[in-house]
Amino acid sequence: MSNTSPPSRLVILLLALAGFASMASMRVTDAMLPALSYAFERPVADVAQNITFFAIAYGVMQLAYGPLGDRHGTLRVIGLATVACALGALGSALSGSLSTLLLFRTLTGATAAAIIPLSMAWVGDNVPYESRQVTLAHMLSGAVMGLITGQVAGGFLADTLGWQAAFYLLTTLFLLAGGLLLTMLHRRPGLSPPRSEQGGVAFVSRLREILLIARARRILVLVFLEGIAAFGALAFVASHLYERLGVSLTRAGLMVALFGVGGLIFAALARPLVRRLGEPGLAAGGGVLMGVGFVGLALAQQPIAAAAAAFAAGLGFYMMHSTLQINATQMAPAARGTAMAVFAGCLFLGQSVGVSLGGVILRLADSLWLLAGAGVWLLLLGMAFAWLLRQWRQAKPESPATPRYQ
Repeated sequence: MSNTSPPSRLVILLLALAGFASMASMRVTDAMLPALSYAFERPVADVAQNITFFAIAYGVMQLAYGPLGDRHGTLRVIGLATVACALGALGSALSGSLSTLLLFRTLTGATAAAIIPLSMAWVGDNVPYESRQVTLAHMLSGAVMGLITGQVAGGFLADTLGWQAAFYLLTTLFLLAGGLLLTMLHRRPGLSPPRSEQGGVAFVSRLREILLIARARRILVLVFLEGIAAFGALAFVASHLYERLGVSLTRAGLMVALFGVGGLIFAALARPLVRRLGEPGLAAGGGVLMGVGFVGLALAQQPIAAAAAAFAAGLGFYMMHSTLQINATQMAPAARGTAMAVFAGCLFLGQSVGVSLGGVILRLADSLWLLAGAGVWLLLLGMAFAWLLRQWRQAKPESPATPRYQ
């Protein structure tokens, strides 16, 4: 189904708010890991499992929400999932043990997984192609701001009102966004009609078709490896700065938040950067910046150096990830929705593996080696991706649509 009427500004605003809360929830515990470690009397590596459980649930459930959105309507599923996120956030705030926190963080990850992929699907169905890039940028800016705010607020609230306050705030945001979406749908059900009665069966068939495409398999492997190193290491940056530089959790969160600021700067400069560097240049340059950024975070002796390194790592991540993302949109044009769900699932499953791997490394070595290793990993990954892009450009494409920026 394709409806080309202009989307409601209120719908885009509410989707941005839901995406903001979703990403804030994903990153909110990064800077509060030392506080959680103290509260539950467990090592940082143990309490970091909340990030792993969130990411596993988030990644796995990506595969379920595509068919659900097709069958019941994307906005309806987003609204219900957002309200369910509020239950996960409230349960996290009330947790009296690490096991209870892990349970409710898993619930939050499983329900938050619906928000951003289905929001992108709704925009794809309802916004003309020539307006889609701008609309997506407006909507997804909420997600990037959520990533930044989650890292800052987690540390700040843990330092001031206590770590539970961050989850109470998330509960309010999820209830506000989800409640307003469901209220709007009750009044205007035509905003999100069902598209298919065969969602699950069609999904399995489309998934098989995607995995038969060699280029698609390579893109999925690349984003999985990117998730392991980038998001896996990012989870431990605030704790590393807190211990190495002796800064407060608030300042550590602010420094890590510059990772997200790098993403906003890339969004603002994307058009000239794409024209000047091209896809291989963005991939290689992103790898170099991430390498320099994460190694810089590992070795930083002063807060200003750590802040600059976090910004460089964030700018590099969005340079390379956006290039992966635009190729993913074209890796299986006949099954684009399913392809994007699998792409997102691989990214966040990679994150869960990365955080688990990081916990193992922290038991054996200093966090310096964890961050430096991630930087080297991402540098090599960016170079490998740039090489593949050059090979694909020279070779005959596997499908009629060649991946390119629009």
